[in-house]
Parts: sequence; structure tokens; C-alpha cells
Amino acid sequence: MQFRALRCDQSKASLNRRDFLEMSVKAAVAACFGSGLSGCSAIQSQSRLFNGSNGSKFGFWRVTEGLPEFVYTVDHSDLPAARWDPLERPITDRHFHMLGNRAIQMQVSNTGDIALFDESQQMRWLVYGDDSGGTGHSLITEADGVSWGSSWSRRPLGTVPTRIFGVNYFTVCAESNGLSLKRTVTLPDGEYPWVLIKVELSLANDSIPRVVEHREEWQLRPRLLETWQSDADRDLVARDIRYEVRTQNEQIIATESLSDRNTAPIALALQALKPMHANFSFSTEAVGDDHPMLVSTSLLALRPGVTETLWYRFGRDEFESEVNAEEVHQRSQLSVKQRLPQAKSRVAPFASTELPWHAAALTGGASRDRILPGHTLNQASIYGYGLGANAAARDALQHALPLIYTEPDLALSVLRNTCAWAEPNGDLPYALGADRSPIRDLLRPSDQNLWALWLASEYAVATGDLDAFSQPQSFHPKWRSPPVSLKENLIRQYRFFVDDVGLGARGHVRILNADWNDMVLHTPGVNREALIDRGGSVLNSAMASWVLTVFSGLMRKLNEPNIADEALALALELKERVANSWNGRWVDRAYSPDGAVIGRDRCWLEVQPWAILCGAVSGARAVQLLSLIDSWHRADSPLGARIVWPPDASQRTVGQGTKGGIWYSINMTLIWAAAKIRPDLAWDEWR
Repeated sequence: MQFRALRCDQSKASLNRRDFLEMSVKAAVAACFGSGLSGCSAIQSQSRLFNGSNGSKFGFWRVTEGLPEFVYTVDHSDLPAARWDPLERPITDRHFHMLGNRAIQMQVSNTGDIALFDESQQMRWLVYGDDSGGTGHSLITEADGVSWGSSWSRRPLGTVPTRIFGVNYFTVCAESNGLSLKRTVTLPDGEYPWVLIKVELSLANDSIPRVVEHREEWQLRPRLLETWQSDADRDLVARDIRYEVRTQNEQIIATESLSDRNTAPIALALQALKPMHANFSFSTEAVGDDHPMLVSTSLLALRPGVTETLWYRFGRDEFESEVNAEEVHQRSQLSVKQRLPQAKSRVAPFASTELPWHAAALTGGASRDRILPGHTLNQASIYGYGLGANAAARDALQHALPLIYTEPDLALSVLRNTCAWAEPNGDLPYALGADRSPIRDLLRPSDQNLWALWLASEYAVATGDLDAFSQPQSFHPKWRSPPVSLKENLIRQYRFFVDDVGLGARGHVRILNADWNDMVLHTPGVNREALIDRGGSVLNSAMASWVLTVFSGLMRKLNEPNIADEALALALELKERVANSWNGRWVDRAYSPDGAVIGRDRCWLEVQPWAILCGAVSGARAVQLLSLIDSWHRADSPLGARIVWPPDASQRTVGQGTKGGIWYSINMTLIWAAAKIRPDLAWDEWR
């Protein structure tokens, strides 16, 4: 593969998190998305289809102006395969995808709806969207009174609009009696808390001139995600929000009025932008008992073969005084194209589309933090959008690792942001709540610090930027502690891991009440309290052996030889203990201080790649282990290796989650471990 990287300028909680999540988990729907590009022929002429694109029931992949996009062409309401089960909500045929820039995220769906999410101060939807609807629509009313628009519920009668999911944009193309509507909503690249809207209306050459009314509609639908709050309570809070609406120059502004809330109110604005030449007027409309809708109305005289273009932006009222929409759009798309990685591979030709697409999805999760330094990189999913938490600290740190090679400034920013969570003694809390307050009473995992040490060490090796570690690193306001250097913050985290997490049974890193997989604590026949108190995690010993080795190198470069020597010595000790956990077929998972062994009767996947990576399992044993994983965990699984095999049939929801499901974060370490030993397996798992 050729890869081009650009811009390289303890408490014992009683709540079982996994079980709780399994009751409320939101299946992360891939926006699984023919032909028939009504109203989009111009784009089609500039695009190339991606090889193998005919395998989807919902549409096809293509590359347009150097960027991948999925063209969704089917009538999902008439396709049984479109229906899926989110588990905690009714079965639905709505397919959605999350896009983002470094300020906000945008949810787009096959229903033509938009929703906007902002976690810069508090986790909240600026405008919410679900199966009942979203916002951000065009509505056309023709001279005969017929109305149609960009939302699925108001599509032209008897037609199937084309919906295009791009890396930072969403387009709906609809057509009625020779009049084409192409509506594109884009997140400008950078830290812009608003979306750019481009509406193109054109008459076919054989049509007669006609006058139509276009309405730009943004239904206000706020939703604050207080941590652990029920949907019913969130509904009540949302209904309590009021808006004060005013018109100013070429925009309409709605400012929140919140009662009994600690959250600062925000203002949302809809603004008309140059070079739009059409007339427009602003208004608000009441929609039943809902919040008001912001509307901009234009009366347009359309001529055959001529395209009328309308430009708007909508989002937080933090607009510059004046912008040219076309220039913003062109500059943004050039920036996106330049920063996303590109790849070529004879073995995996789809990498040319997969890598930039997933890189865009990854960076789209970043958000400028208005309370802590840098950017957060929330894993979101059920944790963020459901439970209202930024969890866990390890996830932001893990997800920032590939950014070292594509957007190192963002990787460093995420490192700084997450290190700010740490207490002055180096204890990194499990999560932050919706209001940015640390969450320490649910879980106290034993691996959190390792991810910070890993991200910092790899950043230094890849970029050579050692100056970053002497820069001031602030702490969370809750800790009321003066800043230290980033180096000092990391040293304190290292000390906390060594001295406070410490070692447990058989000299392995303690589990506490979670390592990575907190279901280890619920293994039948094992004393949970004893495991929390002094249990030994082979997983965290193997990971720590690898991480502390590279962290030792960083400390040596930063003139800390004593810490470097200590870290390396501990890494070698842990490597030996992991090697001693080999049971003849695989590596044991954990040990209880009372002598119980976890992972002797079944193979827990998460520890096995780390045992290979740290060098504890090598040579013939590594080949044997990978062959077993291939024949057990990967057998007949179209999505990759399962987390445990054979499954424990006595467990509730066996085969789901950590009880035999598929975890891509673990599949990735498997690919990494297998790359030089079984490259065939590694490639197949990556596919």
C-alpha cells in the first residue's frame, strides 16, 4: 500500500456499564447506502464510479472531485432490506451518518433531514433529529399551489430523490415537471459552528418559464443531554426552552431563554449570503406546540437552461461580518481534499475510497473545547448521544493515534485536552459528564493512563516535536491546580499508574473495577470484589509492556533517564509475566488473588494481539495463536474476529457486546499483530 499523509507540519461501582449499555445501545448504522441522478447530472459528469460499487442495495460509491461519496438512490420505504433494529427504539428504515468539522457535528439521513450537535460547552443538539423528523429543508411552491421539497415526506409525487452522502456535505436532488432542485448542506472545514447551504434551482431546456416560491426552513428543536437523564426528562427540559427572535440586516436570530439551567443560552441564526441575487424575506412560524421555525422566503422567476442559486448559512450566531459563500465553499473543499489521506493498494483497491472516507468521519468527531484546552474527540455513539457523556478517556486518546500521521496538530490538541482531565496526582477519570464535570463514581479503569503515554510517545517519535512537552498544560477547573508542563503531566500519570494502580495477582497490572473489558469482573464463579481489589490483568500487563517501552524512549529524549530506566525495567518484567501466562494454546486473560484463572476455558481476544506485540508470544507460538484465532474467532464471521471463543452460552445476550460480539478496536490490534507474521490474515481481517 502507498500512503500519503498530509499536513505533517477504584471505586467499586455497583452498576454494570456493559449491561446498561446493552439495554440502551444504539446500533451504529453505517449509512449503507443504483443510479438515476435526477438533478445531479453535473456532478455525475465529474465523477468516477468506484470499482465494486454495484454490491449495495441502496446505491453506489463514487469519487467526485477527488473525494469519495455515496449516492443513495433507492426508495427505502419500499425496501425490506432497509429496515433495521436499533434495539432500544422501534425498527426503522431511517439511515443516518454523522459528519463534522472541528466545531460541530451534523447528522444527515436518507429522509433528507439535518440535525446539528455541539459539545463545545455542554453536550447538546442545536437542532435535534430522530425518526420523527429533522430540519434544514427546501420547500418549493409552484404557481398552481403544488408544493414539494427536499425532505422525504415532501418529495415530488411518484419520484425517488437522490441523496448524496459526502465527507463533509449532504446533497438532495429532486425533480418535478422539468424543475430540478439540488440542495447541498456543507460543514466548512475548520472551526465554524455553522453549516453552509447552497440551493440550485434550474428548469429543463424544453420547459417554459415559471415563477416559484422557495422557502428555506429551519425548525428549532433544542435538546440538552444531561448525563444519565431519561428521554422523557430531556423532552421536558427541551419544551421549557423559549426563543427570542429578531431580524437584523440579512439574518434572523433566535436566542434561547432557559429557566433554572446552569447552561449559558446560545443564539442560532439563519443568514442570507452573497453572491445570492434573489429577493428574500425572513419570518418565523409556529408549528403546533413545537418551537418556532426560522424561514427565508424567495420568489423566483425561472428561465429554461438557467440556474438560480441561493446561499445561506445556519448555526450558532458567531458569523463574521461578511463572507462570500462561493469563496468559503471553494476554500473549504480544497482544504478537505488536501488534508484527507490518500491510498493506493493492489491488494485492497477499495482503500482509495475507504481511507479518506473514514479519516473524514474520524476528524469530523473533533470539537473545539470552550472549557478545557484543545479539542475533544468523543467516541459519541451511545455514550455521547444517548447517555450524555464523553467516555471513556481511552477512546479519545486511541482515536487520536492515526491523526499523528495525517493531522498531527489535532492529535496533539486531543492529547492536551484529555490530559487536562487528569487530577494533579495523575489519576485520569473514566469520563466527563455533559457539563464537562469528571465522572469517577461509575468506573475506575486501570488502563486509562497507558493510552495517554502511548499517544504522547508516538507523537514524539513520528513528528520529532519535543518542544510540545515543555509547553504549559492546564488542569480541569474542578481541580483548582496551577498548570504544569505537558511532560510533568505525563510523568504524574506514569507515577499514578505505577504507584496507585500497581500490581495484583501473579505480579500483573491490577484490574480495579475495569481494565478494557469490564465483563471480566462478571465471570461466573469468580469473586468480583477480590478481583477488583487485587486481581491481575494479563491484558493490561501486555499493553503496559509495549507502552512503557516506547514511553521509556520518550523520557530519555526529554532528559529523564531515571524514569526511562524504571519504565523499561517494568516493561521487561511484565513481558516475562505475560509469557508465563501462556497456557499451551493462548494467553490467559486474568487472575484472581484467590487462585481463580479467567480465560483458560475460552480464548479472550483482546489480550492475544498485545501478547504478540510486546514480544511475550513470538515465533511458533505466535503462528499457532493466530491460526487458532483464524479458525475460531474469525470463522464464518463476515465482520471480523469475535471478542471471545467459544462463547459462554450461560451468559445473557451471548454473542453480543463483550460476550462474543465484534469490537473494531480489538480487530485493529489483531491486524497490527498479524501483519508481519500472517499478512494474509491481516489483510483479510482489514477487509
